[in-house]
Amino acid sequence: MEKITINNALPRVFAGREATASEVWEQPQVELHRGKFYIISAESGTGKSSLCSYIYGFRTDYSGRIAMDDTDVSTFTVAQWCDVRRSHISYLPQDLKLFAELTALENVQLKNRLSHHKSEKEITELFGLLGIADKLHQPCGKLSIGQQQRVAIIRALCQPCDFYLLDEPVSHLDEGNNRLVSGLFTDEARRQGAGIIATSVGNHLLINADKTLKL
Repeated sequence: MEKITINNALPRVFAGREATASEVWEQPQVELHRGKFYIISAESGTGKSSLCSYIYGFRTDYSGRIAMDDTDVSTFTVAQWCDVRRSHISYLPQDLKLFAELTALENVQLKNRLSHHKSEKEITELFGLLGIADKLHQPCGKLSIGQQQRVAIIRALCQPCDFYLLDEPVSHLDEGNNRLVSGLFTDEARRQGAGIIATSVGNHLLINADKTLKL
């Protein structure tokens, strides 16, 4: 996948609202290209997580058009969406979607056993780098929200993709961990020639963005 295009899109719940200065909603054409890094800067309640859900196909309650390589995603079959989620978009949702009863390592292995993208040694090294090596075998439900976010970040890195779609990926991290995570995503994206689309309501992923868009 080389690009994602958004044409005149708007969450249906926003229909009839007063016009805003959004650089995404109700714009004739917004193009997000593979290999480029984007920050989507938003205020609470402006549809940041909704946008991510639309791009990933979790929700369809919007007007307008979203396309991948010029194909409207509303036409995608289940098989096509499975291919997108397996091979083209690595999604880190704001609510993390971890299995609380599984260990941190098991949550990551669920993804990696499908993708075979990282070795067990590489995964263990990522846990160590992000300061949660001692949490490998702890149930995710027992971890702090910041620790859970780091587990979800590692999981997102365990997938080949054309785009990283990251919804507030460092919202619960301090500046030091933000820099570590930003470096990991930057390095991995460059290695794969992938793009990064990262949303934020204040604590930005510290990447050298090609473009920042206000939602």
